[in-house]
Amino acid sequence: MFAQGCASGCQTIGTAAPIDVYDGFESAKLSNLWDTNRFAPGAVEMLSEVVRAGHGAVKITLHPRDVFEAGQNGDLDTERDELLEARRLYSRENVAYEYSFSMFFPKDFPIVPTRLVIAQWKQDCTGNGPCSDDSPVLAFRYVSGELRVTQNIGKQNIFLYREKAEFRNRWLDFRIQARFTPRNDGRVKVWLDGKRLVDFTGVTANPENAATGYPSPSSFYFKMGLYRDLMPEPMTVYIDEYRKRQLPEGEF
Repeated sequence: MFAQGCASGCQTIGTAAPIDVYDGFESAKLSNLWDTNRFAPGAVEMLSEVVRAGHGAVKITLHPRDVFEAGQNGDLDTERDELLEARRLYSRENVAYEYSFSMFFPKDFPIVPTRLVIAQWKQDCTGNGPCSDDSPVLAFRYVSGELRVTQNIGKQNIFLYREKAEFRNRWLDFRIQARFTPRNDGRVKVWLDGKRLVDFTGVTANPENAATGYPSPSSFYFKMGLYRDLMPEPMTVYIDEYRKRQLPEGEF
């Protein structure tokens, strides 16, 4: 049974029930579906001028040095403003989930070669061990006007999909189904505007041992917004119509 656990426009459920949440960003404040430690003060605004549905959406504006993080092991320094799902919503290993959300990049959004991640799923590294600086196991990237779906397992990055097109000045409706596991029966499916872009079966999580630092079983968390290497120009994205649900056994 659903319980009202956040502001208008979203619903949450008890921890004993399968995850099934929605946020239409209809209220004046960000709901408790989201952790606030991945964005700078003032970077996230609730508004009604640009919406996918209903009367509200969230606007994220990344300014230089927002939530700055120094690079490790030769990596570049980064900056971010992202919505991070609350810990109680983390995905469990070998359980299938469906996510959907809509994004709008303004017509003047910078088209630059700077690394930019707009959505990502990370395997939770519970300490400061070898996994502390790993890339997301699944990510959506928008670089040089190209949309990319990438996977990183064992520190090896591969492309599941890439397309260069005009993605600005229109709502992009994403839907993702994923089951994260270090075994060969993992799966990722991705749709954009109803068109399937990815249907991958295989390993979808890092090995879980002392060498990698990941616990067994692992959990996985989702973030969306703007995460990039340093650059002087600000960026803005609008997000609306977020949903996450646990898929029934046999549906995926």
